[in-house]
Amino acid sequence: MAATLRTYLELVRFSHTIFALPFVIMAVLIAIASGVSPATATGAAPLPWLQSLLGILICMVTARTAAMAFNRLVDRTIDAANPRTASRHLPRGDVGVAEVIGLIAVSCGGFVAATLLFLPNWLPVALSVPVLAWLLGYSYAKRFTMLAHVWLGMALGLAPVAAWIALRGQEILRDPADILPAVILGLAVTAWVAGFDTIYACQDALFDATHGLQSIPARLGVPRALTLAAVLHGLTLLLLALLPLAVPQLGAIYWLALVAIAALLLWEHSMVRPDDLSRVNEAFFNVNAIIGLVLLAAIAADLWW
Repeated sequence: MAATLRTYLELVRFSHTIFALPFVIMAVLIAIASGVSPATATGAAPLPWLQSLLGILICMVTARTAAMAFNRLVDRTIDAANPRTASRHLPRGDVGVAEVIGLIAVSCGGFVAATLLFLPNWLPVALSVPVLAWLLGYSYAKRFTMLAHVWLGMALGLAPVAAWIALRGQEILRDPADILPAVILGLAVTAWVAGFDTIYACQDALFDATHGLQSIPARLGVPRALTLAAVLHGLTLLLLALLPLAVPQLGAIYWLALVAIAALLLWEHSMVRPDDLSRVNEAFFNVNAIIGLVLLAAIAADLWW
């Protein structure tokens, strides 16, 4: 059982949850600091915080698992043809198609069921299927648009927005400005992920171009793709600089963190050159994992210290 669990966790790259989880926690922290009580906007008694946080965590894990497993299923033929990905679990035969389909079904069912934890706030239940459709739809994006990287960014950018909706409920319908902090955070995540996924896709630029797959590196070439990734990361910093306008409690610690994040992004781009992509994985995982944790620590410190 331990070996099977490890195989499934590796299949969906569970360790990459660190990219989205900090931003979900940020949204929750900002909501708490703003005096939010779960589901008070419904007119019912507030939900217990533990119930709301448990629902958010289960939703995030199950949605991400469904999306990653679906991606591996849909791309199994492409992965088998690509030398870089031929050793993944499905092409290698470590797991079967039926097993992955079962994992997807269980994860999707778990996601929809977890949204029931937010009742009487009905918005998470109503939005559960559209959210799943967007997350699973990403796996087909590179077959018809080079903006697949932006699609992926929006998929992760939904995390803080969805957490806010789960906590605020119909208050968002009465006052759309209520969700502004989560939207700014979600847009920053979208630009950030689109940028580093563009860098990551540079490894497969030739393969994608020769196999009719859409990506920014395949369409524009690696040099222009790296330039565009830098522009996206500049947009990330701009959006993060706007967040204190919606969350006035953010102060000096947050601004110091933005300086650190700017330095980390510069470091990330210094690792990758059009003629040397050997450090793409280091730039993709190590640096970006640190960025999310630095921002989370700064927001937590400014809001609660």
